Amino acid sequence: MTFGVEEQLVKKLVEREFPLVFVDAGPDLPNIRVLKVDYGEGIRQAVQHLAALGHRNIAFISGPLSQRSPTARRDAFLKSMGELGLIVPPEHLVEGNHAMEGGIGAMERLIALKELPTAVMCSNDMTAIGALHALYGTKYKVPEDISVVGFDDIHLAQFVLPPLTTVQMSCKALAAAAVEALRAGIEQDHQKAAKTEWHIPTRLVVRRSSAFPRGTLPALVEHAAGTRR
Repeated sequence: MTFGVEEQLVKKLVEREFPLVFVDAGPDLPNIRVLKVDYGEGIRQAVQHLAALGHRNIAFISGPLSQRSPTARRDAFLKSMGELGLIVPPEHLVEGNHAMEGGIGAMERLIALKELPTAVMCSNDMTAIGALHALYGTKYKVPEDISVVGFDDIHLAQFVLPPLTTVQMSCKALAAAAVEALRAGIEQDHQKAAKTEWHIPTRLVVRRSSAFPRGTLPALVEHAAGTRR
């Protein structure tokens, strides 16, 4: 997966002709197949969604940057922001640990800034749930004061309050590709035996944790309408 494997162990497995399947990136060795998750498309959709709502001040909470997957997600976020001409200040890039506790700590660091970002994207849903938890005990409401977006679309994401806007990466598609890639390495007559990369798509799922930035006219109109109801 994405936690890193000792190079010598991989070489020994390759020498013994064990087929190996990696997520995101793998060594340039024989009988290695890689599942390439399309972080770029899903994160681009999320950034464009926030920008279309009017957000320009968007922060990012990453996972541990010693690992490939969190780094790829952060880089995809920065690239998507750059495509829109949006600058990300260094203090708006906070490293977490892909756990809820890391999301709480990272969000507390953003809350402590002189000005709170209007939106924060998180490297995974558990981080985003931690961010929601940290905000719950403050004066800031989601999404009225700050929008929160996750990544992965875990089952819990649709049941937190508010339901989480997130980037969906299908675990079913990932598992199916992993099995097919492994079979391609085992079965010499497999129709995809020569294939070395499998593409895993991502897409944005919009729920209720993202909205217009605080203080903007659309946000004020929406708030007034909600008050009248």
